Amino acid sequence: MAIEVQGKIIETDEEGFLVNLDDWSEEVSEAIANQEGIELKDEHIGLIDYFRDYYNEHQVHPTMHVIVQTLGRNIGKTFHDHKVYAQWLYKLFPTDPVSELCKLAGLPKPLPSEHDG
Repeated sequence: MAIEVQGKIIETDEEGFLVNLDDWSEEVSEAIANQEGIELKDEHIGLIDYFRDYYNEHQVHPTMHVIVQTLGRNIGKTFHDHKVYAQWLYKLFPTDPVSELCKLAGLPKPLPSEHDG
């Protein structure tokens, strides 16, 4: 499979994950989001940036547990309850927040065991 971004063909696997991680750009992320039916807003972009930064630092993507423990705590009063934060993530990314964020951030597809951490 492939997507076209600014006249360039970007190869993806059958699930829409980038074949070459170096092909990622904000425009590629937008094209993937459009393909997935996601309208990127500031919250989405912040999480995509978090995933890319975390991956660059740790060479693995964050698990759902890590996201809820770190980001949920850092956001403050709005998400003092981890379950509420997890529910909010599922509103942004209804299918699977970790997998969808990896795809949008141009990261490798997570293994099933990596979702919960």
